[in-house]
Amino acid sequence: MIVYVDLEHDRLRQSPVQWEQSLARRLKHKYRFEDISGEPCLIVRYHRISPALLHELKARAVLVSGCSTDFEHYHENDLAGLRAVFREAAWPTLGFCGGHQLLAQTYGARIDAMGPASTAPTRDGPNPFPEAGYTPGLKEEHGFMPVRVLAPHGLVEGLGAQPVVYESHYWEVKSPPDGFRVYAESGLCAIQIMAPLGEAQPLFGTQFHPEEYDEAHPDGRRLLVNFFRMAGLAAA
Repeated sequence: MIVYVDLEHDRLRQSPVQWEQSLARRLKHKYRFEDISGEPCLIVRYHRISPALLHELKARAVLVSGCSTDFEHYHENDLAGLRAVFREAAWPTLGFCGGHQLLAQTYGARIDAMGPASTAPTRDGPNPFPEAGYTPGLKEEHGFMPVRVLAPHGLVEGLGAQPVVYESHYWEVKSPPDGFRVYAESGLCAIQIMAPLGEAQPLFGTQFHPEEYDEAHPDGRRLLVNFFRMAGLAAA
């Protein structure tokens, strides 16, 4: 079994339409993960996850979603179990966007807004995250965009020098945590993929959303295949 941690905050329930869109998107991701990994996928809300639950479920891999709510709205007690999962590092774990940022923060890195925008943001292609909106005056990345691979890693195998992946964020990891290395960057965001040095901790983060691939932009799917293969699962 694999576990998909839903990091979206309950405050999104204040907008029923956006909450339903978020749930539908998580369900789409679940089926994609099952198709790629060959394993059943259980969606677990972020405040319910813990190492004890993962041991009980005999989880073989963990994926952590993004979120459209700033972390200042989260109670630290509700994040304690997920941070413990990151620290225990007993399962191959891949965090997307907000999950990537929370992983970095758990290991001591600073996360914050990307900074003031010099031009108005633009969107490339359809937006699967309508609840995110735009943040006036701040830098953002939205849409399918290229990232530059900086070093070889199993996670980026077969992706070429500039894979095209889906971005939807205005926060970022400001510097890699101690013991982590950056494996991809973009023109606006210096940490697009990070992983620990060596293979002792199977922890990975992507600022972009590999789970939001489509037929015209399959690189996100390829990265997921690589992750599941590194986790020892049969990847399609």
